Amino acid sequence: MSTRRFTDDLPDFEADNSNDPPYQAPPPPQARPAPAKPNAQGGAVPRGSAHMPRTLTQVLNEANDRVVRGDLVDYVPMPTGFDPLDGFIGGGLRKTELILLGGAQGIGKTIATLQIARNIAMRPDQYAFYLSYEHTETHLMHRLLCMESVNPPEIDLNRGVKLRDLYQIIVAQRAKEFMGRDGGAGSLQAILRDNPKTAPALGRMTRYADRLILVKASPAVTTLRAIKEMTARLCDATNGNVSVFVDYLQKIAVHPERPRDENDKVTMIVEGLKDIALSLDVPVWSIVAADREGLKSKRIHLFHLRGSSALDYESDIAIIMNNKYQILSKDHVAFNPYTARQFRDWVVFTVEKNRAGRSMQDMEFQLYGQHFSFDPKGQKVQQQLIDDKVIES
Repeated sequence: MSTRRFTDDLPDFEADNSNDPPYQAPPPPQARPAPAKPNAQGGAVPRGSAHMPRTLTQVLNEANDRVVRGDLVDYVPMPTGFDPLDGFIGGGLRKTELILLGGAQGIGKTIATLQIARNIAMRPDQYAFYLSYEHTETHLMHRLLCMESVNPPEIDLNRGVKLRDLYQIIVAQRAKEFMGRDGGAGSLQAILRDNPKTAPALGRMTRYADRLILVKASPAVTTLRAIKEMTARLCDATNGNVSVFVDYLQKIAVHPERPRDENDKVTMIVEGLKDIALSLDVPVWSIVAADREGLKSKRIHLFHLRGSSALDYESDIAIIMNNKYQILSKDHVAFNPYTARQFRDWVVFTVEKNRAGRSMQDMEFQLYGQHFSFDPKGQKVQQQLIDDKVIES
């Protein structure tokens, strides 16, 4: 019996959003039959029926059935791979939760999000669904190759490949083929596989390539409804083992609704993303852009994110990224302008909202921007930051 890909049933408007060759995703695992409908005695309910009334007995029996089957995803979070971030947010991502990541342009929001999606897809039983309104699938693949070249968390910079290096390797090898020289490789995969700098990165990437699903979303047509439909099909195809990543929130299309202003639009979007997390029983991680006032401030906070207060109300976890050098307290007696320059490549992640744990927790991670990678082995911030806030070890 042939197995259909989940992409075979996607809406037509998602088929051609870029000039890149279509992403050839391998078939996901065949979906198992949907559980039985709830009955008077209390049984399992089909996926996507979270808004149907159920008795407490039915809820208890459904949870009991999952535990008996060995399905403990409701009790075991999915680690992001960033330590100590996982420790602060309860171990990682949890189903039904909406996590927001904010910060200034160029701070590394996409790098961190794509790396976390990769970390989850590395698990043989988990899938990551990454929607990008900013980059094509091919560009994201190139970023992943650069990241894999340093092999986080090992971070071996001696073997690292930059985006410029990657392009030169591909173009130079194809030039050999056109000129009829020996050793010319005809396909991209052959070029990457045969080059000693890119072969290890390709090998690492192929370990999870079947479980990382990429979509070049369109600000004009990729609506909340489209995201929910695609996610629902992925849930059916993977038994619900999907984490959703959106880059970024303010670019999600809202129609046929007509929001009054930017705040109204963001309210619709963030409520819609939270509904996807709850109704489809998946974690949703979304990047959020900062507003103009936030970009002018020395340190960006949650209230600087572009949109409305709904971002604060609807999110379960909100993480804000700031450049460490920019937010070091210059008044601190231990501040040294020369040694402080080493912090230019460090990013402070602040958990400003945490529905199930402590908030206003600061941790730092080193950024290797040319390799599109963070060192996930972070640490708590030891220095004094602006806002008269001191984080102690």
